[in-house]
Amino acid sequence: MHLFTGSSHPALAQALSKELGVELGDIDLKNFSCGERYVKYKETIRGKDVYIIQTATNNSDADLMQLFLMCQAAKLSFAETVHVIIPNFPYARQDRVSEPREPISSKLVAHLLEESGADHVITLDLHSSQIQGFFSIPVDALSAHAIFADYFRSKNLSNAVVVSPDAGGAKRAKKFADMIDADLAIIHKSRPQHHEAEVIELVGDVTNRPCIIFDDMIDTGSTPIAAMNTLAERGASDEIYVAATHAIFSGQAKEKLSNAGFKEVIVTDSVPTEDKSFDSLKILTIAPMLAEVIEHIEKGESVTQVYDK
Repeated sequence: MHLFTGSSHPALAQALSKELGVELGDIDLKNFSCGERYVKYKETIRGKDVYIIQTATNNSDADLMQLFLMCQAAKLSFAETVHVIIPNFPYARQDRVSEPREPISSKLVAHLLEESGADHVITLDLHSSQIQGFFSIPVDALSAHAIFADYFRSKNLSNAVVVSPDAGGAKRAKKFADMIDADLAIIHKSRPQHHEAEVIELVGDVTNRPCIIFDDMIDTGSTPIAAMNTLAERGASDEIYVAATHAIFSGQAKEKLSNAGFKEVIVTDSVPTEDKSFDSLKILTIAPMLAEVIEHIEKGESVTQVYDK
């Protein structure tokens, strides 16, 4: 196998290469003065299995363009298979037409990945599971539930409640609650406009209990903060955690989360977090899980046991 990385998350790529015990492949990535991207593999990949790791950051359009070029360059260089590892799938929240004359952006991204040459996609905690259906190539949609579960089991929280910050994430939160033997509460919210969350109702008993707000991503931070305020109003203990796979942290999210009073904000390194640190932030790595999946693929073994952990 040959492992290559785009420019979006070199730290995760290095961690993955260490877990796999392989060196990152030699590739030339640069930008022309006009802003166009340039890609060139500097070693032969003819007949090889090529793995490309590129996540979506706050500059997702540029990340995607570079990924498309890397996929096509691999195909034109006669790579046997092109596996794309994209932990944070871009445009995942635009998975349907919710208002007239809108695109289904995540479906378009799926088609563009296929057209550029991807044979297989590995991703993590899709915002909506229906996105897998936008592809006609195999998709391994992994989950970070086990990583979070191991972390919270080590804390030995007593009488904890897992809180879904919206009805859409209830299934995700229920699975996590079962893994750590906790109860479930659900917040119903509305969005007056993009990046704003308004809590309508809380279903579940949180009185004097530690709470874990569980979600797939934190973008502006408005959703977990609104949820925290509701939990405090309903008598939850002062041990309120927020756990989410993708730390997008756009705008003033880092400052808002730092000042919100969470016991801890726990995320994974699915997107770069080096410049987003604050005292209550805890970062869990996904590199061992990705390495295990890749090793199973290379051996022709099932990855179901990795899914079910």
